[in-house]
Amino acid sequence: MELFPPIPLAEWRDTKETLHRFAQVVGKIRLAASVQRNHWWNVPFRLTGRGITTSPMGQVGGDPMFTIDFDFVAHRLVVSVLDGREVSFPLAGRSVASFYAAVVDALSSLGVRARPAVPRPFDLPDAGRPFPEDTEHVVYEPAHANRYWRVLSQVASVLEEFAAGYSGKVSPVHHFWHTFDLAHTRFSERHVPQPEQADPVTREAYSREVISSGFWFGDDAFPEPAFYSYTAPEPAGLAGEPLEPASAHWLSRDSGHLAVLRYDDARAESDRRAAVLAFYESAYRAGARRAGWDIEELACPGGVTDPHLR
Repeated sequence: MELFPPIPLAEWRDTKETLHRFAQVVGKIRLAASVQRNHWWNVPFRLTGRGITTSPMGQVGGDPMFTIDFDFVAHRLVVSVLDGREVSFPLAGRSVASFYAAVVDALSSLGVRARPAVPRPFDLPDAGRPFPEDTEHVVYEPAHANRYWRVLSQVASVLEEFAAGYSGKVSPVHHFWHTFDLAHTRFSERHVPQPEQADPVTREAYSREVISSGFWFGDDAFPEPAFYSYTAPEPAGLAGEPLEPASAHWLSRDSGHLAVLRYDDARAESDRRAAVLAFYESAYRAGARRAGWDIEELACPGGVTDPHLR
């Protein structure tokens, strides 16, 4: 199977827009039914051998343990509880309104009371429209959804290898439903005071220094898939640091900079996996150097912390 197959945004934009909202419906249930973890690690999805999952949740507010899985091989949503009961339904041919109704019905039939606290999209152009009223987003092309999951899985594998090289505090490799990206974050122990006007999501997400690496599929602001990395708070001089491979570059974003390797540029490399790993490592070292992290002390070559075992 080809590593990093083509996935131009224009080709599957309609499916992506529908699927993004499906993911937000389920993600908001995940948010309501899980115990909060530091930096919101309870919120994202994890990957499975067939799609993405909330992982088990519940026992919050009296709900049974339950899991919601997107199956992008059979193209079904599966809601299951710990005693073995499950309800599933097809993903194709549904509007967001129809999907929302089917999810609520499935939860009700299994005795799960968790629901989205705010049943409308987060940070999307139609954020003011409740999910039950969205009959606009209805395109779900199975081949495109399957390719999205395959690309996610391949990038996740690369991020897992990259994650092995750091011995400090790290996030899981996880898929955020609000921004529809895959991310892995490294932390220092330095606290970062947030401005009074910072919202609770930002305040908790960036309470420590971070260097985050990830991948997104493109949006209106950057209409193509790309690998990325950023350091927050951004240290002075970051955008002057070198990046690998040569096609990677620093992109001005808001008041800071984002390290970017376009997906198609990575596909043009003779060793695609090595190119992406080099990109993540160079962007990490750029941020860590400028922020004053002890790069050698935090190194974990090959996932081994004991120097006698290396």
